Amino acid sequence: MATYRKRRLSASTDGRSITVTGTAATGTLIHTSISGTAASGPFDEIYIWAHNTATVDKLMTLEWARSTGQAGQLHRFTVPTRDGDYLIIPGWPLQNTRQVRAFAATASVIIITGYVNRIA
Repeated sequence: MATYRKRRLSASTDGRSITVTGTAATGTLIHTSISGTAASGPFDEIYIWAHNTATVDKLMTLEWARSTGQAGQLHRFTVPTRDGDYLIIPGWPLQNTRQVRAFAATASVIIITGYVNRIA
């Protein structure tokens, strides 16, 4: 039977939000997943929300499953201005120490929150 533990995003300090300071690829580190490659686990089930503090909508790019020497898959989101937190990653699985990174059109206006269910 699988077990899971709720954990903070690895780039978060004490569970605090992460400010997206990067404006180009490789951007700001959000999370590095658990090691292991078996289809049955272990893996991280990742949930991420984005909040825009600017006065206009902002484009944010999330780089999914980046690894050393290999770019991740790019997912682009328009984050509405000052309108609460938007769920952008609804529990996608990731493993093998792959990274999630983000960059935005403007530095330091997108705030990331979230958590990981570590499933083993």
